[in-house]
Amino acid sequence: MDTNRRNFLKVAGFTTLAGLGGTAVVDRLVAGAGMAQASAAASHGAEHAAAGASSATRWGMIIDIKKFYQDPGLGEKVVAACHKVHNVPDFPEKRDEIKWIWMTHFANAFPEKPNNHMDEATATKELPILCNHCDNPPCVRACPTKATFRYEDGIIGMDYHRCIGCRFCMAACPYGSRSFNWRDPRPFISELNRDYPARMRGVVEKCNFCVERVHEGKLPACVEAVADTKALVFGNLNDPNSEIRKILKEQYTIQRNPSLGTLPSVFYIV
Repeated sequence: MDTNRRNFLKVAGFTTLAGLGGTAVVDRLVAGAGMAQASAAASHGAEHAAAGASSATRWGMIIDIKKFYQDPGLGEKVVAACHKVHNVPDFPEKRDEIKWIWMTHFANAFPEKPNNHMDEATATKELPILCNHCDNPPCVRACPTKATFRYEDGIIGMDYHRCIGCRFCMAACPYGSRSFNWRDPRPFISELNRDYPARMRGVVEKCNFCVERVHEGKLPACVEAVADTKALVFGNLNDPNSEIRKILKEQYTIQRNPSLGTLPSVFYIV
């Protein structure tokens, strides 16, 4: 961790202890960094937004829970595909785990829907969860350096070079969809993909909806891995003729804790 990052975290820590909230810390520190730095951060977000698809596009995903219950091997496929493409490390200890897309039980994914009498499949089998790429993302508002930003097409991106490791975004995310690299992840990447940046110790990372693929007209790696099953469907939510919209019209779906007002773009067929 470089000197600037340490200094920022030191100031942020003392300020928080002094009784200021996260938003106040962010506002004061960004302002104190100088107009040039704030301007650069703002233009960075604009550049990334311009690089994405037009505002007529709003990417979303449908996850068919029942298909993952019926074939647990699908979960292994989507996780493996994601990790391979994005250089997600395989740490030997659970506490260091980095999560992009991962498998968990229904009760963990939807704690707001308690049920003491679940059917056996729901109670015992797992489903995939990932970043919800919200329309109203609290993580973006919490980030002081614009390392977390929103493309015009709704994808929530990450710039690892701008991340200072303050973890404000992790505190702001109500879904636990972000991971922090407490250790250098690079030695724990079994097969390095040189087309995607490897991270360093001290930065946050998460699912990016395979933005680097989507903006080239490809499907996310996880969707492609199980394309023949339609367990995952990816598409433009703003297009009423898209496959994803047709499925949403025909199937009953739920989102993870929509009452929070984050407006998730990931839907689950139950």
